[in-house]
Amino acid sequence: MAKAKLLWIDLEMTGLEPENDKILEVAAIGTNMSLKEVARYEAVVKVSDKLMKERMVGEFWDKNAKSRDALIEQNKDGKPVEEVEKELLEFLDKNFGKEIYLAGNSIHQDRKFIEREMPELNRRLHYRMLDVSAWKIYFENGLGRKFTKPENHRALDDIEGSIEELKWYLTFLK
Repeated sequence: MAKAKLLWIDLEMTGLEPENDKILEVAAIGTNMSLKEVARYEAVVKVSDKLMKERMVGEFWDKNAKSRDALIEQNKDGKPVEEVEKELLEFLDKNFGKEIYLAGNSIHQDRKFIEREMPELNRRLHYRMLDVSAWKIYFENGLGRKFTKPENHRALDDIEGSIEELKWYLTFLK
């Protein structure tokens, strides 16, 4: 079986501050450099009800109440973050070769949470990342071209959208 090279990860978190917020949901898709899917993984991370009530407030969460409510509801079935990290490491061992590049939209933000909550996973990742947001900035501001993807704020949907977005940008290179 061909090994994956790009580890597309999307995290849903209680908020955007790694010092105060926690990972709620993890989705990963491994692809080769042609963006062909090799494998996928999903998990719910158990977070305290108290933290969710404290952190999942404000304009963003009010605007995305459906996603918020689904994340809160599934939390009761979540696993400890250490268990999710262990499963992700097994996912890497099974599906990836030596170099593993993190990929996604605004992936630097997800990486901050990975560094803090999943240090062994972070150590396995290459320092270079493929951030689709860089393409977005250039295409929207430099070329006046915009890719529109659904904003479901659910991890797996967001990854699939990011892969489709990069495929769309790459059509301009042919």
